[in-house]
Amino acid sequence: MNFTGLIIAITTFIVIGFFHPIVIKCEYHFGTGCWWAFALAGVLFIASSLVVSNDVASPVLGVIGCSCFWSILELFEQKERVEKGWFPKNPKRTTTQK
Repeated sequence: MNFTGLIIAITTFIVIGFFHPIVIKCEYHFGTGCWWAFALAGVLFIASSLVVSNDVASPVLGVIGCSCFWSILELFEQKERVEKGWFPKNPKRTTTQK
């Protein structure tokens, strides 16, 4: 039996679940100004996926890279959710990031 697809699918599910609270915490503590960290991480993971020859590691690195890029969008959407009052606003952060 070939478990490669199953391993990648489970890992994708875990990565998505892992990034959800990361985005919430990053927006809470840093605002949207930390988007560049997600972009840099995404580029590094995607580049790594291109040079790794392992049949499981390469797609997993690609999934993590794409999740980093998707997190940029989610970061700005999280800002909107905070403005709507769906999530708590950080009272210690007085400046707003664009």
